[in-house]
Amino acid sequence: MPASELTRLQAMPSATGGIARLVWARLQESGIQSASLLSKAGLTVEQINNPGARIKVQNQIKFLELGAAALQDDTLGFHLARDFDLREIGLFYYVLASSETLADALQKAQRYSGIVNEGILLKFDARRETAITFSHVGVERRLDRQQMEFWLTSIVRLSRQMTDRRLVPSRIKVVHERARTTPELRSFFGCEIEYGSDADEVVFPEAVKSMPVVGADHHLNKLLVSYCEEALAHRQSGRTTLRSSVENAIVKLLPHGKAGAREIARRLGMSHRTLARRLSSEGLTFSGILDELKVDLAQSYLRHGDLPISQIAWLLGYREISAFTHAFKRWTGMTPRQSRSLAEDPAAGVRGAAFGMDRKQGNPR
Repeated sequence: MPASELTRLQAMPSATGGIARLVWARLQESGIQSASLLSKAGLTVEQINNPGARIKVQNQIKFLELGAAALQDDTLGFHLARDFDLREIGLFYYVLASSETLADALQKAQRYSGIVNEGILLKFDARRETAITFSHVGVERRLDRQQMEFWLTSIVRLSRQMTDRRLVPSRIKVVHERARTTPELRSFFGCEIEYGSDADEVVFPEAVKSMPVVGADHHLNKLLVSYCEEALAHRQSGRTTLRSSVENAIVKLLPHGKAGAREIARRLGMSHRTLARRLSSEGLTFSGILDELKVDLAQSYLRHGDLPISQIAWLLGYREISAFTHAFKRWTGMTPRQSRSLAEDPAAGVRGAAFGMDRKQGNPR
């Protein structure tokens, strides 16, 4: 393996793998042969069986999505986060649960979340309301649906458990798409979820931040904070790759028809020429990334039958369904409806070779 490729792999954000192990346990309980799913996600049974082994965040995201398909559970991330023992989070949980107030706990969550998952950046903002915002570091947001719903559900559960109150968010926003908030999710959260938003965020009323944590222990918290600081010092800072930055910026602008190279470069704080040069040095082109992103997003949206094809076309920046259909057939050799039918057949698999993209070149195979 070339040294540059090895360095890139080592820089990829990692996680403790707790979510992946919950998926594995759920698959085992359901009697599903899951070793092949692990392999498809780039994971091994040895990694799953070793609770001390960290795994790459992108592998965990893929395993979650594969697990959701195998279990036929489109809200697997939510279900896992709702059901697991929060103490399984370990040190991160206990430093939060021993804090004085919810605001204090959430400030610590912002600082130490990277210990659990380097691919998720948590930001706590208490200037007006009590807002917890999530962003992705070094991984592509478009690939992440189940893991993000796991984090959103977990932060609500943590807030409720720490305050011993059934806190109801003022609002919840997510970047990914669903046609509607299911009754199950609405019942748990107590509010509607705004899908297709510009951020992944949970917001509580302002007064919530001053609520005391029922298990507050100043002396224990001081000790645990020292452990967290030591753990944090041993973790590499997550580094966002240029490709993931470009893709995350494109996704937000696609529905508005503004995802051009010049606008993306401007939002990333560089000139159009600099962006093209830096992509070229990695063997990439903007148009190649855009095409690959569109087909991957299209396939992801089509796998979830609650999104009408007209809405998928709009999300990808097409004003006419016919234009989207023509482009999708050029990419994959089939129409969106044919692709959706294939995805609904478990024997056929979610993706075949005809759907593949050359990740290095950013072009359809």
